[in-house]
Amino acid sequence: MSNLTLIEREQIEYYLSLNLKKRRIAKLIGRNIAVVVREIQRHKSPYFPYNAAIAQMAAERKSHKTNKRKLDKNEKLRQWVIDRLRDKWSPEQIEGRLKKYPPPELKGAVITHETIYQYIYTNDDNPLLYKHLRRSKWLRRKRGKRKYRAQVIPDRTSIHLRPEGINKREEVGHFESDTVEFRKQREVISVQYERKIQLVRITKLLTKKAEDTEYALAKTLENLPPELRQSITFDNGTENVKHINLKEFYDIETYFCDPYSAWQKGGVENSNGLIRQYLPKKTNMQTISKNDILEIQESLNNRPRKGLGYLTPNEALNIKVMH
Repeated sequence: MSNLTLIEREQIEYYLSLNLKKRRIAKLIGRNIAVVVREIQRHKSPYFPYNAAIAQMAAERKSHKTNKRKLDKNEKLRQWVIDRLRDKWSPEQIEGRLKKYPPPELKGAVITHETIYQYIYTNDDNPLLYKHLRRSKWLRRKRGKRKYRAQVIPDRTSIHLRPEGINKREEVGHFESDTVEFRKQREVISVQYERKIQLVRITKLLTKKAEDTEYALAKTLENLPPELRQSITFDNGTENVKHINLKEFYDIETYFCDPYSAWQKGGVENSNGLIRQYLPKKTNMQTISKNDILEIQESLNNRPRKGLGYLTPNEALNIKVMH
């Protein structure tokens, strides 16, 4: 059995729906091509496309037959893992942090993210732990094709003209921006994500209008040192039409994704998914204060990240500022 996680399987399902080649999918999720090919072949069907939830359940059933979970045996480790899950850490973040920066009472202890997933989905004592994961549902809404409607955005530079240094995350200061909406409400949140140190900035707005979004972006940029203000990548929403003002005032570059290609700014899309753990789509935003938003922002910035060697974004920011 491959040790793919549910999130990785959902990524495979999503990228297959975009008709990406298997080699490209393997690169995007950070897996060997052979692992991805075996996964798809093992769970393919002539009658329906690859389904992440079905594949995950099949893998869980196979593994649970012979695996005696480490968390069943080690009470201290089990409680530490559960506490981290309740802090909204992902199993992969828990695995990496324990390996690199273990608490004194767990020095020498190790656990894999796959073992944590198995515990979450098969234990009877804590059946609701899955609700602390980024995606708390087994099944995802089926994606359909959407019709393209042209948006008039002045001075729009395509993401395909973005320098390779930005694409490869070689330097700090390059952000992705997005808007998170809520069911039957005008209030939204504006999210900015820095590609290299994975820093997140969140601002609650009364509307999705361009003027409000411009305010959120200016607030983000104003509170950063100049070397962290290099570029922003947007989608084609009308809330981004005032990007020209930011370009001129802060002397930064702006880039735009292809229509309906959210995966081209995957960092901020991933952050949006993390934010949904705290603010589901049905949240009444009138009850959410600025302090609440700040707490969510800093909770995300204090999570260890695999891409940072299991440092947190705030720790990476402090290192950058000190340098």
